[in-house]
Amino acid sequence: MERIKNVFLPALCASSDIMAAFSGVSTEFALVITGHSEVRFVDSAVERMLRIADDTGAVMVYADRFKLRGGETVNAPVIDWQQGSLRDDFDFGAVTLIRTGAVRRALDETPREWTFAALYDLRLRLSRLGRFEHVNEYLYYEVETDMRASDVKQFDYVNPRNREVQVEMEEACTDHLKAVGGWLSPEFKEVDLRSGTSFEYEASVIIPCRNRVRTIGDAIASALNQKTDFKYNVIVVDDNSTDGTADVIRSFSGDPKLIYIPQGPGYHAIGGNWNAAISHPDCGRFALQLDSDDVYSGPDTVQTFVDAFYRDNCPMVIGTYRMTDIDMNTLPPGVIDHREWTDDNGRNNALRINGLGAPRGFWTPLLREIRFPVTKYGEDYAVGLRVCREYRIGRIYDVIYNCRRWGGNSDSDLPVEKVNENNLYKDRLRTWELQARISMNLNR
Repeated sequence: MERIKNVFLPALCASSDIMAAFSGVSTEFALVITGHSEVRFVDSAVERMLRIADDTGAVMVYADRFKLRGGETVNAPVIDWQQGSLRDDFDFGAVTLIRTGAVRRALDETPREWTFAALYDLRLRLSRLGRFEHVNEYLYYEVETDMRASDVKQFDYVNPRNREVQVEMEEACTDHLKAVGGWLSPEFKEVDLRSGTSFEYEASVIIPCRNRVRTIGDAIASALNQKTDFKYNVIVVDDNSTDGTADVIRSFSGDPKLIYIPQGPGYHAIGGNWNAAISHPDCGRFALQLDSDDVYSGPDTVQTFVDAFYRDNCPMVIGTYRMTDIDMNTLPPGVIDHREWTDDNGRNNALRINGLGAPRGFWTPLLREIRFPVTKYGEDYAVGLRVCREYRIGRIYDVIYNCRRWGGNSDSDLPVEKVNENNLYKDRLRTWELQARISMNLNR
């Protein structure tokens, strides 16, 4: 008796597409092939997926694959699904084996008609019905169709052309969070920004760096040239650079606003460098981000940041940036302002997207309590998730920052293994945060 039937679906599809695709499926399993890529299975691949589904009872099974790029074959592993794997672009690969009965149960519960988010919504619903099993074996070949670099693809979710899609994805994720008990209503703790520690400086621009001899001078000059009606400083933390970066930093030592912190030996990463800066006794009331690759867009950025803190009375503010090359020429998608963020649902949608925006500013007393994880990736996202669990995050929708892309960026065209490592870590951050929110809701 046949146990499997093939089902073909686009990655972005409507509810009617899924209903039509499964309407004639009477087999126990459906082998769902998504996208428009050609797929070629290795020997006994489908039988292997079926055996694992039988052995584990999983509602969905997916596997590693090879990708064909032109005439080249490359390994393209995927990562394990976990509770916090809520990104709508989570990469299952082009092939998934799904229990048809679970699909019918999920579709029976679907309360709305989707235009784009039907497959994403279905996967979220299936995750509530059973486990997803990742087979870390290379079971098929997938022809690569999107040849863009990883650092270009990562901004798709903030491209204004994709806005209609993202609205639906947010709605589907919000439904899921409500179903699992992790959704938070728009109720926030109040803060008194003047309370507690006395600060000599109203703000500090924090620049962590390592081996950025080409760009660190531009970043420091941008920070030192700010015009404010309050006292501020610039804290540069150098993490054992070996390329002359320290010499560039010391060339600014004549400016009394500059504080230079050379790290000692050992592992610090970006998070540890931030912790060193905010622990400095001269760190200001507000700690403002400036990456060593980037520059502020004008001399009023620090003033705009601090004004926004008091206007919104919140312990974190996120601005708007423009993507540029190293010479300040605008790159696609241009201005990234995260206008999808709302007070009503931003803290929930934060669990779906891979970042909250930039540049970021923090109220130092709270930041000293939370602190950054000592990592070189995702440290700012971890803090943002923790802050918005309880507090409002203010927004600045004018461009105040130029994010410069060049060959030396830490996220420039990463190999798949590094992309997977980064995504796995951010999914783990989301898992921990979701668990904390579920627990918080249960204890109210």
